[in-house]
Parts: sequence; structure tokens; C-alpha cells
Amino acid sequence: MPQISQFAENWYAASQIFWVLLTFGFVFLVIGRGMLPKIEATVDARDRKVADDLAAAKAAHAAADTLEESYRQQSDASRAAAQKAVTDAKDKAARDAEKRLEKVDAELGEKMGAAEADISAARKSAMAEIESVAAEAASDLVAKLSGVKVGAADARSAVKAVLHG
Repeated sequence: MPQISQFAENWYAASQIFWVLLTFGFVFLVIGRGMLPKIEATVDARDRKVADDLAAAKAAHAAADTLEESYRQQSDASRAAAQKAVTDAKDKAARDAEKRLEKVDAELGEKMGAAEADISAARKSAMAEIESVAAEAASDLVAKLSGVKVGAADARSAVKAVLHG
């Protein structure tokens, strides 16, 4: 290097060496002792901030996972409760419908019994009327056809024998 080789050639080399050493010493002190610690502190602070941010992100991720699990459990519990409520409502509705059907069935049974009794009474009444009308008609027919007068009791017993027999 020509810069270094000129030191030996010139008589004022000792003075140049002094100023070079003084300049390098000053630069070393300013940069090495003044600026370098500030730069290292900034780099360390940045590294700490990155590490803290990563730790916060991991903690937030863990909290989110916990929250998600809690939400899933709550959702499952809510779904189960809703399913139970639906099942209970269906069971209650079925029981209520069954009670109403039993009540309506009982009412219809009573009405059927009353209707059958009415029909039976109407049948008996109709049969009695038919017997009496038939007995009168038979008695009139016998009187017109044969000229014999048949008693009402005999005509009724003859009509009963024919109708029921």
C-alpha cells in the first residue's frame, strides 16, 4: 500500500504516525465509546421488543384458544339445553294431546252412550208404534177381508209374534 510505504520514505513520518494514531484514537473513542453503546442498546431494545411482542402474541393465541374452547363448551351446553327443551316441549305436547284425546274420547263415549240410548228408546218407541199401527191395520184388514172383528190385544200379540219371531 502506498500510504503505508510513504511513512518510511518521508522524514516527517513520526509526526504522521502520531496524527494517524491520534485520529484513529479519536474515532475509536467517539464511535467505539460513544455511538456503539447507543447502537447496541437500540438493537438490544429492539430484540427485547420483538421477544416481548412474540410472547404477547403467544399469550394472546393461548387466550384465544381458551376463549374458543370456552365458547365451544358453552355452545355445546346451550345446544344440549335447547335440545332438552325441545324434547321436553314435545313430550309435554304429546301428554297434553293425549289428555285432550282421552277427554274427547270420554266425551264421545258419553255422547255415543246417550245416542245409543236415544236410538234404543226411539227404536222401542218406533217398534211400539209400528206394532200398534200394524195391529190396527191387521185388525182392519181382517175385518174387511173376512168380516171377523179381531180384538186389539189379539191383533197386537199376532203382530208381535210375526215381528219378533
